[in-house]
Amino acid sequence: MDLRFRHLAATAAGMTFALVLIGVYTAAAGAGLSCGARWPLCNGFLGLFPTNWPSFIEWFHRLFAMLTGFVILGTTYAAWRYTENSRLRWGSAVALLVLPAQIVLGGLTVTMYAELIQVAHHGAALVIFGALVATTAWAYDRPRAETAPSDTRQVASADD
Repeated sequence: MDLRFRHLAATAAGMTFALVLIGVYTAAAGAGLSCGARWPLCNGFLGLFPTNWPSFIEWFHRLFAMLTGFVILGTTYAAWRYTENSRLRWGSAVALLVLPAQIVLGGLTVTMYAELIQVAHHGAALVIFGALVATTAWAYDRPRAETAPSDTRQVASADD
């Protein structure tokens, strides 16, 4: 397996883990409410200069989520373009396929702030993280050596 893909998959998993932690902090600080019911904008603009600390936390979570999404997209592209391993392809594809739902859930979390939506948002994050951890583990997996056929098989095939 190409070392660059291994590092890319590990980076995607690590960034997703960091994003989950940032999201937990954002929710615990109540920063999602600092932008009001405006999503994806925050306080009426893109949030390049947040007006207060909670707005900065929410803005940073959104920025880091966008960057992480691009890394997940790149990981999936690399898996399908440069590898023949179906586990790597589908593991990264699961993460990418859940991502649009996660983005919508993120917007609904900010605008509606309902507990069920928050649970779904966190659950989708964990599905993405799990898929990327599995992809990373499979990327680092060493191919197994072929085992010699057993004596039973050799005897059975000799009688045929």
